[in-house]
Parts: sequence; C-alpha cells; structure tokens
Amino acid sequence: MSASAGAAADEGLAAAVRDDTAGTQAAIVIVSRDPRAREILHRELSKRYDADYQILVCGRPAELAAQMRDLQNAGPPVALVIGGVGAQDPDGIEVLSAIRAIDPTALRVAVVGWGDWDSMRSVFDAVTVGTVDHWVNHPVQAPDEEFHRSVTEFLREWSSQCGGGFEPVQVIGQRWSARSQELRDLFSRHRIPVGFYDAASEPARQVLHELGLASPELPVVVLRFGAERPVLVNPSNPEIADAFGVMAPISPEEVFDVAVVGAGPAGLAAAVGASSEGLRTVVIEHEAIGGQTGTSSMIRNYPGFSQGISGARLAEETWRQAWTFGTTFLYMRQAESLSGTDGRYRLALSDRRVLTCRTVIIATGATYQRLGIPHLEDLQGRGLFYGAAASEAPAMRGRNVFVAGGGNSAGQAALHLAKWADRVTVLVRARSLADSMSDYLIRQIGSAPNVDVCYRVQVADGAGTGTGHLRSLVLQDTASGARRSVSADALFVLIGSQPRTQWLGDSVARDRRGFVLTGPDLPLGTRWPPGRPPLPLETSLPGVFAAGDVRRGSVNRVASAVGDGAATIPLVHRHLARPPARRGAGTPATGTHSAA
Repeated sequence: MSASAGAAADEGLAAAVRDDTAGTQAAIVIVSRDPRAREILHRELSKRYDADYQILVCGRPAELAAQMRDLQNAGPPVALVIGGVGAQDPDGIEVLSAIRAIDPTALRVAVVGWGDWDSMRSVFDAVTVGTVDHWVNHPVQAPDEEFHRSVTEFLREWSSQCGGGFEPVQVIGQRWSARSQELRDLFSRHRIPVGFYDAASEPARQVLHELGLASPELPVVVLRFGAERPVLVNPSNPEIADAFGVMAPISPEEVFDVAVVGAGPAGLAAAVGASSEGLRTVVIEHEAIGGQTGTSSMIRNYPGFSQGISGARLAEETWRQAWTFGTTFLYMRQAESLSGTDGRYRLALSDRRVLTCRTVIIATGATYQRLGIPHLEDLQGRGLFYGAAASEAPAMRGRNVFVAGGGNSAGQAALHLAKWADRVTVLVRARSLADSMSDYLIRQIGSAPNVDVCYRVQVADGAGTGTGHLRSLVLQDTASGARRSVSADALFVLIGSQPRTQWLGDSVARDRRGFVLTGPDLPLGTRWPPGRPPLPLETSLPGVFAAGDVRRGSVNRVASAVGDGAATIPLVHRHLARPPARRGAGTPATGTHSAA
C-alpha cells in the first residue's frame, strides 16, 4: 500500500460511516497511531477477508469511540477491533477497553510486536481481567498464517455469538415459553445454528403458511438440511434426535466393551480414550453434549487454549474426536437402571432399549439445584433459567439481570450476560468468592463496570407480570434474615451440585448426597473379587467406574473431569484382562474405607 493509499485508509472508518453503499457487511476495525503498522495490518486483513468484511482503519485512537458510535448507528456490526499496543500506542489497552461500553459484542484484539515483552505482560494482565478479549502478534511476513489462524478463530467466535447466516434448523414457538427456551438452549449447546421465530410475528406466520400449517401445536421444528427436510410438530427431544439421522441402529445381540453414561467432559474424554484404543464404545447422553461445561461462554483456564475456548466448542471438538475414532452415540436417551450377571452389565434405557456391555463408566455429572419456590418455578423459560442458557444472552439487551451462584459457571455466565444486559448482579450466599471461583474470574468481575456482587444473600421469592414474565425478586440476607424486593427481568440459577445418580438405585454405593463412592472411599464390607483391591475410580461393582462431578471427592473443574475420564481407560483394560470367572463379586474389600 502506497503512502497516499495509507493516508486514505487512515480515514477509512469515517468514510465507511458516510458511505451508504457499505451495506450490512460486518466490519473489522484497525486502530493504531503507527502508519506502518496500520499499513501492514490493512494489507494482510484485506487480502484474506475483504470479500466478507469491511476492513476499516482509524489512525486517531482518541476519535475511535465517536466513530464507532457513528458506525453502530449506520448499521453494519463490528466483529473485531484490532488495536496496537506498544511504544507507538502506549494507551492501546485503554482504547480497546473503552469499546465494550459502545459495542459489547465486538471482540477487542490487542496486536503486539514479537519480542515486545513489556507490552505482552500488560496485554496478558488485560486479558486476565477482561479489558481485552484476545491478543495476536503483529504479522511479520506475507502471508503470516499464524496471524490469520488467530484472526479466523476470533471471527468464528464472534459469528457463533451473534448468530445469523444459514439456519439448518428453524423453531417456531412462543417467545416466552419453557419449551421454546429449552429447544433454543439445546441447539445452542450442540452448536447447531438455529433460527427462532416468535409465533406471534409475521415471519413466523409466513413460515407456517409455507409449510401448510394453519394452527399447529407449538413449537414447530423444521430441519432444513437433507433431502426430506422433515417438519416436526411439538416433538420430543428423542424425536428430534432421531430425525437428524445420526444414530446407527444397534443390534440387541451387540456387546460393547465400554458403555459411557453421560457426555460431559469426563464421559467424552473416556470415549476418546476407549475408542482410540480399539475398545467398542457407546455413549448415552440424555440432554446435550458437554454437560454443564457446554453452557460456559468462555473457559480461560483449560490447558492448551491460551486464548480461551467456549464450553460448547470444547465439547464439540472432543465429541468429533470420539466420533472419528468410532464411538457410537445415543442421544436424548436416559439410562434408567444398571444390572449385571456373569461378567456382563445391562443398561436399561428410556427408549426401552437394553445395552449389554463388559464395563461401564458412570459420567452423568451433576445438575444445578432447583430453587423450589413456586412463584418462580412457574416462570421457568419466562425470566427464570437454570444454567447459563447462553442462547438467551442476546435477549437480555438493556435488561436488569441476576445470576444466583458463586462458582466458575456463575462467573462465566455473569460476564457473558454483561455484554448485553444493562446491569448484572451476582447473588452469592457466602462471604466471598475466593473459595468457590477462580481468581481470573473474580478479577474480571471486579473490572466489569456493569457487574455487581451481593454477598450473604439468597433468593427467597419472586413475582411475575400480568403476562407471566419475571418482574421482581425477593432477596434475603443469610445472616439477619432481612428481606428486600428488587426489580428483575431475568434470573439465571447456578447454585449447588446435585449428582445425576437417582437412576442407579442401590446398584452401586453412594454417599448421603447421592455422589458415587469409588476406590478407597468404598464402605467396609463391600463384596469384591479375590486377588485385588478396588481400583482407584472403581465403584462397588467390579468393572463399573465413575468419573467427573458424579464422583465423591471430584474437584469440579473441567480439566479434572477430563483427567478422570482419561484415567478410567487403563483401569478398564486391567479389569478386562482378568479371566471372566474372577470378575464377579467375591470377598469383602480390605483397606482403609470410609462409610457412606
């Protein structure tokens, strides 16, 4: 780019605001005082992304905020703001940080010269506290594929948050209904692009007219891919899973080496390990791939992802890995009982199918505790949401939102919601977050201008509007018992940890709260095969293992759950290597065991 071209590009942002021909193409905005840096960034980004994005340049950082507001009013969304940080741009982090108040969905990316370690440390601190979203090294060659790999990932993240584009699934339903919200969240957690149409809107009526449906029972789900393109009227989750056509039939005579119950981080890691080592593996998942982790908008402390990764994407990539190795998946099915004889285990499923397997890995995880407050439970999907419900975040634009919970999931949800909500208040029953939340999240929450934290408080009651949407909450001080009413548009509940183990009945030993006991925690007197003690993650049934949050003593972190899942596979091999006659129940287990 010549000097004159560089000067012209320097005014590109203001020109785009004035140019009515720019259309609604999303924009990538470059901001830096350094003409050479602007030139290189503009050249590299234009060559790769010019066909799909407007590449705009601002050479006067002090004017960026005003120009961004003008651009926002003009219509085109901003995907990325890429700003220089270093000697030429000593206030680069502050310039990027200010973007959040103007456009909360635009990702803020710091560009740092290779070897500028002082600036790099400042950028790391900024990412940790959330004033900058990502960073990338300044391109040093043409083409710089490492630079473009990072930028493409950032654009992918922005696109997944903002939606739009091809809709392989369309849902027509009532905007504020529990079932509509459940379906939006279900597809979002599976990373399936979905278009939702409020049944009261003209676009929804047009879609129903084109489908020949006059007054169908809502919701209606339209699968717009494949040759048949089925239309499902008020379908169950299993009916939707079956219509996708991704599940292969299983013969009643088939015997799996490993059956994994649950497709959260622990279950997926176990499936990858088992199937990659040639074990015939089946995974049963009753809800969504990824479990609770799949609802996390951004996980920054998982090893291997320095820029962070969403829980849904982490789950999707691990699921693809297991699927590639040959794992069989059964979606929207629940395990309802576990029994075993002659070295074989049988899992009865909610669709009346019975799976036979040689070993079982229980990885059903935990769910958030319910409030149990009638006035609020009636508002589920209409202001009350259990879990992060990432699909609902854009609908919170300008609203007053509350998040109940003090763990990492609650912190991630609060920060994600803060991109759209006018105010987010985190309700914590404890005196601090230090014992339940990672330090980086505490720091991000402390730096977020529209996120507050209320300690020693819990939700005691609530009320809805005349149209049946959440209107207010009653908050109770956990020390004094004093109550106060606050206006609220939405409440996201992420409290407590209740293991999904009711289906096990008395088949394996559990503690009083329902968590599965394993290894040295097994109660004294547990019947056991002669010749070996219980393996570390083994339950009171030889050959049945537990991994992740479902197990007593788990750390409740994604990496720990993945480690649990991976660690079960060598234990599975050890069990399968024993002669069948020695796998059944036998003598009581010995060693140091705690009572349930």
